[in-house]
Amino acid sequence: MASNPDDPQKSINLLRGWPSTGLLPTAALNAASQRLLSNPALSNPALLYGPDPGFEPLRGALAAWLAEFYATAPDVERIAVSGGASQSVACILQSFTDPAYTRAVWMVSPCYFLACPIFADAGLGGAGKLRSVPEDEEGIDLEFLEAGLRKSAEEDAAARGDKAENEKCFKDPGPDRKLYRHVIYCVPSFSNPSGKTMSRRRREGLLGLARRYDALVICDDVYDMLQWQPTTAASSSSSSSSSEAPDLRQALLPRLTDLERHLGPSAHDPPGKFFGHAVSNGSFSKLAGPGLRTGWTESSPDFAYGVSQTGSTRSGGAPSQFAAGVVYELLVSGSLAKHIRDALRPAYRRRHGLVADALKRELGPLYEEDAAAALAGNVVRSLAGRDDVFGGYFVWFRLPGHLKADDVAQRCMAEENLAIGTGGLFAVQGDTEGPHFEHEVRLCFAWEDEADLEDGVLRLGRVLRRMLNGEPMRQGAAAGGGEGGKGADELK
Repeated sequence: MASNPDDPQKSINLLRGWPSTGLLPTAALNAASQRLLSNPALSNPALLYGPDPGFEPLRGALAAWLAEFYATAPDVERIAVSGGASQSVACILQSFTDPAYTRAVWMVSPCYFLACPIFADAGLGGAGKLRSVPEDEEGIDLEFLEAGLRKSAEEDAAARGDKAENEKCFKDPGPDRKLYRHVIYCVPSFSNPSGKTMSRRRREGLLGLARRYDALVICDDVYDMLQWQPTTAASSSSSSSSSEAPDLRQALLPRLTDLERHLGPSAHDPPGKFFGHAVSNGSFSKLAGPGLRTGWTESSPDFAYGVSQTGSTRSGGAPSQFAAGVVYELLVSGSLAKHIRDALRPAYRRRHGLVADALKRELGPLYEEDAAAALAGNVVRSLAGRDDVFGGYFVWFRLPGHLKADDVAQRCMAEENLAIGTGGLFAVQGDTEGPHFEHEVRLCFAWEDEADLEDGVLRLGRVLRRMLNGEPMRQGAAAGGGEGGKGADELK
């Protein structure tokens, strides 16, 4: 039922990228914790300092679990346990980059913007080092990226001239690590914020460029297992490119690190080493709860060992040692797989359908005919050439009538007590020449209750109609709404 605009309204937050508390596996975590603590063979090592690569039982269980989902051979030496995806990125940068040697960080744009400060803290945020790379419906724009990498290589060659000596670096990687010339950051599947999925040919092309120009591709593969067939009207009315329903128990596309497994060392690997040029950055935050602060990287064995030798990791061993023990129990009991299959995928499928259909119903009439059709396409992305698979947490779309997202967000907060994600938040920080997405919006369907998801889109539609009709801000509405008071924790 539509809410009365004259009544006080509860706050609805379509900005916050958190899992709903109703989708946290509390009972399964309770049982897993009790099993762990009742078994001294597991609880004692879980409560002590751990080995650098991580809690050994979890590494083994992870290797088997990931091999099943990605249809690869299990290899525990490829796994290093981390304190979550963000902490993984920080450790990777500490070990494998140097601000005097690493030329640039190339970020698929719009980007997960909270990654930008992590790169800045590693000395890679100044002097134009953070650079945007656009994406289209297949993902990253390889022509744009290659032109930038080639220009950088030409500038390096011109600066060196005939000199062959090594450049001076701040860091000595030692025998267990190496320094990369470039970093490429992306979310290949169900990207935050755009929801797009990089096609296989773009993944293969991206890996080829990384191996040619000595770049490390950091792939945030945190949404891969959250995939489903949409329930939206757009998906049911469009023709599928396949007559068979996809098997969502497995990934429909390989990760970049899987594509590189059998390629062997590149010309940029030190003798006798195979570090590779892609690392899969995983996390249990979207699967079992962000408070667990537990994740992993999967890469070549040499890279995995190298990242485990990061100084902050070696001081005490891998982080999240006890939480890693709990997650191990979730995995080996089958509780996590059951939670993903029976709770998360159906819930997110239903939630995405509610938001997508509400957007088409409430906002569709505000667009021209072609743009309204594009709006429907914006909330049902293709995966592996299909138009019937979606995933992740977000929908991303362009506002009608050239409205600016910051203005819309301010009025949504002031007039409707509604928080939305504005496109400018997801621009690459410091790249003044890159796009700033001032007309785009991101909505998260993971946090709020299902009824509030529909009501939130209804409120957004009211604001847009008022703005398109030229109505001033409603009498008595606070002028200080918008995103100014929102902390970074709202935006993940």
